[in-house]
Amino acid sequence: MGRKIIEGLKRWRWFVLFVGVPTLIASIYYGMIASDVYVSESRFVVKTSGQKQSAMPSALSGLIQTAGLSSGQDQAREIVDYIQSRDALQALSKRIDVRDIFMSEKADWLSRYPGSFDDDSFEALYRYYQSMVGAATNVESGTTVLTVKAFDPHEAQALNQRLLNLSEALVNRLNERANAKEIAEARTRVNEAQMRVRKARIELSQYRNNSELLDPQQQGLGVLEVSNGLIAQQAALNAKLFEIRKAAPNHPSIPALKQRIAALSQQIAAQSGRAVGTPSGIASKLSGYEALTVEQEFATQMLTAANASLEQARADAVKQQYYLERIVEANTPDEAMLPNRMKQIVTVLFASLCLYLVGWMLVVGILEHAPDD
Repeated sequence: MGRKIIEGLKRWRWFVLFVGVPTLIASIYYGMIASDVYVSESRFVVKTSGQKQSAMPSALSGLIQTAGLSSGQDQAREIVDYIQSRDALQALSKRIDVRDIFMSEKADWLSRYPGSFDDDSFEALYRYYQSMVGAATNVESGTTVLTVKAFDPHEAQALNQRLLNLSEALVNRLNERANAKEIAEARTRVNEAQMRVRKARIELSQYRNNSELLDPQQQGLGVLEVSNGLIAQQAALNAKLFEIRKAAPNHPSIPALKQRIAALSQQIAAQSGRAVGTPSGIASKLSGYEALTVEQEFATQMLTAANASLEQARADAVKQQYYLERIVEANTPDEAMLPNRMKQIVTVLFASLCLYLVGWMLVVGILEHAPDD
């Protein structure tokens, strides 16, 4: 009987070595040695207090519209990145002795920190922390699930609760940072608008001095009024000259009337030259004046819009745009969820069996193609 067993072991020695031994070790470890691991779970969502409203309904407000904050899901992703970061571990270690929790005496020698091949450094602690803390956001619902594993249920709940508090503080900091950035950008736009208004006014003043033109529209009306008066006088004198010539062609006042009419013609031509038809006329200067006037008016409107945007940014800063709402508080687990002992044993058995079958097929293939001696 004993001989048959020995022969059977020799025949199946590779199966025993690659399948039986790993499965036996896994059964002993997960069945008798592996310590219980408690999982504390919490759920939260990042919500927004509402879309910011522009203080200026006009089309001009679009020129100074700010981009605002990102969506709530973007904020949730930032929180997930933070929870899994070194900064979170450092902040958590200031409030809870994370290293002592992970070095719990309740943990078996394979599960506890530090591992058999790790030293007690911060990087080793961070790698272990990543294996014990997980966070993921559901894209459809926007809900973030935070899970924390520990060897004691109360310690798992305490770690989870602290991470929730740190996440909430992060949301507040992101709000403050975004608001400060928005106010700074609004101030920059106000300063730029003020400089633009100042520049437009200076350029308009210089243009008036260089062209000797205060208001071309008013001055043009004045020139037109004078010219119309001269034309009326000229028309009256022409009528009078016509009547005198008809009554007395050789009347001595005719030369004097002609001189006055000629003088009026010169004055009318001079007034017309002041308005149009010459490089120095009011009409030739009007386009430049109007361009500077339009620039000044537009710059003034931009300044008004920028000031309104700054006031809106300050008003928004008082409110909290994003906040973390806890859907499920960190629970205190009353039952160990890990390790899933039977699942782990079956997994080792299946993996060992696959490895054995792959090796067996390789050996059979090599032997079939080996040359016969």
